[in-house]
Amino acid sequence: PMKLRDAPSACPSLWRCLPCPPAELRLDLVLSSGQSFRWWESSPGAWTGVLGGRVWTLRQDGDRLWYTVYGDEDEHKEEEERDGCPAKAAKLDVAETDRILRDYFQLDVGLSALYRAWAEADPLFRKVANDFPGVRVLRQDPVECLLSFICTSNNHISRITAMIERLCQAFGRRLCCLDSRPFHAFPSLSALTGADAEARLRALGFGYRAKFVSGSARAIAEGLGTEGLCQLRTAPYAEARRVLCALPGVGAKVADCVCLLSLDKAEAVPVDTHVWHIARQRYGLALGGKSLTPRAYQEIGDFFRGLWGPRAGWAQAVLFCADLRKGQ
Repeated sequence: PMKLRDAPSACPSLWRCLPCPPAELRLDLVLSSGQSFRWWESSPGAWTGVLGGRVWTLRQDGDRLWYTVYGDEDEHKEEEERDGCPAKAAKLDVAETDRILRDYFQLDVGLSALYRAWAEADPLFRKVANDFPGVRVLRQDPVECLLSFICTSNNHISRITAMIERLCQAFGRRLCCLDSRPFHAFPSLSALTGADAEARLRALGFGYRAKFVSGSARAIAEGLGTEGLCQLRTAPYAEARRVLCALPGVGAKVADCVCLLSLDKAEAVPVDTHVWHIARQRYGLALGGKSLTPRAYQEIGDFFRGLWGPRAGWAQAVLFCADLRKGQ
């Protein structure tokens, strides 16, 4: 593996680390498997992305997760005039950066023990698990998660990633520039509620999703608010799902993705046609006719919750990642 001193444009003294064995987290599997669309493998084994309005680079080395955080351009505008495009290490408290990463990767959840329990309950899980360790569920910002997953309907990861990138460049605050690549924060709700937001999104190639992204941004801004959306973390799963499904462009699957990936509903199992086929072919569930009906959707989720227990959504993320990798 690459030594830290070879890391791009960052001085090793500014790297910090957290204890984290690969069985608990594999960055390469988690950051590329369609949970978040804001990470990019900036050099072999190093992942650069935007989290909490900051730009980070992460890498793993043995049982440690290393990270560095880059500063905000606003902090050194004068230097920028002089140097062109710098990226300075952020003046963030170490305890705070550790906390942000622990929260984002939910490192307080012991993954190896869950894998053992799922493997015991499910021979099919056991077959996959050895090849795909360390697949855990991210805990994302609810607004970013919701608006990103509205873009996932009838879409694939590389295209979604490019769309989200264009969204952030057009509507988000510019954070810094690394290796001449600009990074932007995810847009605020207010940035997406302007009268021309939908037209601008259409011009960015969002198609029919433009109406849903701007419509949901407006519905949250005028209704729940960011605060209310975050408070769904403490609401029962069924209620959180019901509130989300009332938003423009949000069906059961997008709602379940948001519940699982940002609202602490570990039992949420997003079911797409792919998962439906897995349920029928591998698990022999005789559900639904030729299409995935709402009733079949509910029954598949209930089946997996019965099989895998209260963190069924996490187990499904492992299988999803494995299938994605094999498909590639």
